[in-house]
Amino acid sequence: MKLYCLSGHPNKPCNVVTFKSCTLMLDCGLNMSSVSNFLPLPLVSSNRLNGLSTWVPRDADSQLEGELRECMSRIFIDSPPEFVPPTSGLIDFSEVDALLVSNYHSILALPFITNGTGFKGVVYMTEPTMQIGRIFMEELVEYIERTPKARHAHRWKNYLRSLPPPLSDVKSPKTWQAVYSLKSINAALSHARVLAYKEKVDICGALKVTAVSSGYCLGSCNWLICSDHEKLAYLSGSSTLTTHPRPIDQNSLKNADVLIMTALNHTPVYNPDSMLGEFCVAVAQTVRNGGNALVPCYPSGVVYDLFECLSNHLDNLGLSLIPMYFVSPRAENSLAYSSIFSEWLSPSKQGKVYNLDDPFPHAHLTRLGRLKPFKSLHAEGFSSEYRQPCIVFCGHPSLRFGDAVHFIDMWGSSPQNAILFTEPEFDFMEALAPFQPLAMRPVYCPIDTSLDFTQARKLINELKPGKLVVPEVYLKPPINAPHRTDLTLTLDEEPTTYRWGGVVSVRAGKGLGRVSLDPQLALSLNPTTIRPGLNTSTLTAALHVQDNKYVLKPVEDGEEESCPASLPRCYPYGNLNVDDLVQRLAQAGLTDARVEEHPGVYIITLSNEDMIIKISDASTHIISANSKLREKLRDILLDCLGSF
Repeated sequence: MKLYCLSGHPNKPCNVVTFKSCTLMLDCGLNMSSVSNFLPLPLVSSNRLNGLSTWVPRDADSQLEGELRECMSRIFIDSPPEFVPPTSGLIDFSEVDALLVSNYHSILALPFITNGTGFKGVVYMTEPTMQIGRIFMEELVEYIERTPKARHAHRWKNYLRSLPPPLSDVKSPKTWQAVYSLKSINAALSHARVLAYKEKVDICGALKVTAVSSGYCLGSCNWLICSDHEKLAYLSGSSTLTTHPRPIDQNSLKNADVLIMTALNHTPVYNPDSMLGEFCVAVAQTVRNGGNALVPCYPSGVVYDLFECLSNHLDNLGLSLIPMYFVSPRAENSLAYSSIFSEWLSPSKQGKVYNLDDPFPHAHLTRLGRLKPFKSLHAEGFSSEYRQPCIVFCGHPSLRFGDAVHFIDMWGSSPQNAILFTEPEFDFMEALAPFQPLAMRPVYCPIDTSLDFTQARKLINELKPGKLVVPEVYLKPPINAPHRTDLTLTLDEEPTTYRWGGVVSVRAGKGLGRVSLDPQLALSLNPTTIRPGLNTSTLTAALHVQDNKYVLKPVEDGEEESCPASLPRCYPYGNLNVDDLVQRLAQAGLTDARVEEHPGVYIITLSNEDMIIKISDASTHIISANSKLREKLRDILLDCLGSF
């Protein structure tokens, strides 16, 4: 098995595995770290952003004028944002037989993989992954397309050495790409096939692929890739905590020959339960003091848990009348999908559905008017419903797209207001950099329910894989905490590691394969009984391989020429009796045999012939310079054994 790493971000995985003549892509995550270098895209013109001064390096030509702007000594690109797609030069995407998507966070690069690359494979995912993944992609496209920029900056990429950090430190900016279109999303999803948990599909005629619950988000899964004799497990975006998704299925992952593990916790030093409590306390304190709370978020996932826990906390404090707004182009779709995917929910949530109750409180909150979804802040009814103090969930966690930019402009000058960061993917200081100076109070409480390093070590010990394959960065402490060796995947046996752009070979299982006998060849066999219940037969056949299926067929005319010139006359078997051999040697005139017995070995010396015979359980060696005598002794040895 070979693994090709196409992503430099382990939490935005994209790997390709070649196994049993099949080429499988494991996830297609989109690295969005590049967007922190671009200015935000406000829906409403922002005086703050428009007033930023332009910046040009000393050695740049006039064509670079207007591409870069400066905010508090930090340089930003004034252009539609670009993203880091999976590396395309390492493997030909047209050769990929299937793409396995683990969750809706790992689907965002799909159009870059399938469109314009010759991709002809099938994309396998669960129903929630496809539907919510579509919401994520469509929201991203709509955020960018509704705020078009007059020019697309690209010349700055030729002046990296002249730019200040962190812009000068970016890697391969010429490979960055602009966002796809809605048409591209539809074309990419036309390759999709929806699977249920535990449903098996055949790939290439050699492998069976199965999705099993990973416990991370709605419809998230880990993958089992099985041949006749080997079992591979791919673990990505998994959680052992009790939240709203269906719990992780650990039993299916046990005793794999190879376990590929990625997408561990972004922020392992922050306990998600503690962060959820701090979030609720910070929001309640803000609105109780007359301020407003802004929560940049994705349209699905942890936001469901935030609605539930926050509403309960506000009820306990007598703040039930504080309105909550959910502003997103796909807000209503997201809330609706979360309630209809009951089979993908935790048992407690499923129980509510069976009792004809809402699985999530946000459905009840919406009916009561406490949670109000809107497509944008300019949507019909928003201005009439809007009142302060309030709590607004909106925008993108990077703060580069969406209506959160407008709320920062409105509320940013007052320290009474707060902006709360719960998504662990983006650094909050990086997100706020183009809005400085900002009086609005930032609160960082990242909530990441995926496996931390302690949980990962425990899970690996329980799963007992034959071999473990992980990103290389998991064996090193974070750069900002080099002393934290507990934030590494330390194990008794060091795993196989891979890095961005690298290729690693891993031996999977015993390398066995299933071979079928052609019916005509089977009828020609004459089995010989070795012992009761065990029969054997010799055969001469040609091995035919097609569509990863191996078949032994009778040798046809023309194929005999490729066979060995002399086939064995018989096939010996059984244990060699030393006394019988000595007796047969005497009958052949070799009467001076002297036998020495050692642990597990017999040595027979024929002094007159200057010859030694060494006999062990697994082999027999005849040591002599006389080739004719060696052949004679070989025949005597074979006579001592059974044959067929």
